[in-house]
Amino acid sequence: MAPWLPSAKSDIRSASSSAALRILRDDDTVALWDLAAADPVANIFMLSHLETARTAAPTSAGGRIVGVFDGGTLIGACWSGVNVVPVGLDADTGPEVGQYLAKSRNRFSSIFGPSEAVLSLWSELRNVSPQPFDVRPEQPLLQIAEPSAVVAAPGLRPARLEELDVLLPACTAMFEEEVGYSPVSNGDRHYRQRVKGLIERRQSLVDFDAAGRVVFKAELGTVSSQAVQVQGVWMNPEYRGQGLSRSYMSAVVGAALDVAPVVSLYVNSYNAPARATYEAVGFNQVGTFATILF
Repeated sequence: MAPWLPSAKSDIRSASSSAALRILRDDDTVALWDLAAADPVANIFMLSHLETARTAAPTSAGGRIVGVFDGGTLIGACWSGVNVVPVGLDADTGPEVGQYLAKSRNRFSSIFGPSEAVLSLWSELRNVSPQPFDVRPEQPLLQIAEPSAVVAAPGLRPARLEELDVLLPACTAMFEEEVGYSPVSNGDRHYRQRVKGLIERRQSLVDFDAAGRVVFKAELGTVSSQAVQVQGVWMNPEYRGQGLSRSYMSAVVGAALDVAPVVSLYVNSYNAPARATYEAVGFNQVGTFATILF
């Protein structure tokens, strides 16, 4: 059954402000598009959804978008599905959306987006939510809009479907390192399909050694016409410490720039080696994300 939220006709006005909240409809699509396009790097998740679905209306899978209105003008929004992803929320509107979502029976796998929005939303949602197993309040959001000056690794290329069985263990290892649990602990069908889909869309990039082992892999995880967000960056532990990551990331940037004019990613603040690599390749910080994992 789809997660419950107040109905699309419900218009809830916060007692602490003049903002009104309701589920967005198809006729809100243009306003949502304009809101998200104000920051195409931070809001790539929403823009990618809009470019695919072409509507702000609820999806058949149960995903809904909560809109925050002030005097009839859309001033903020929040995707609510398996994940919670805020757009244009701040320290004032975030808690209001958190209160709104708290009335649902939904259980989320993650909340991610601009740090101020995520943490202010979480300040209210945490009162009814299960205990998260990790809260990452400071994740630098980086971008680059031109080819890197670092010489690109020549072997990086889109993965092929016949390489799925070799690539999947590397993807699983990356997920375990980054998130903290295995994505295939209850079977690999869903995760396998996700990796397969990335390969089919030519969004999975990989290089192999002479023995056929994955040396490096990364994904153009979220794509819009304005930006690409790189995800799933992983170097085989046997090849770490050899200075290869910079050339591979340079190659990732080149491949991503063939898709959209800006390449972005976000990284944990404590991951010093990765941050040094991205800085050397030419990425600059343009914001700060936060992620809450359940």
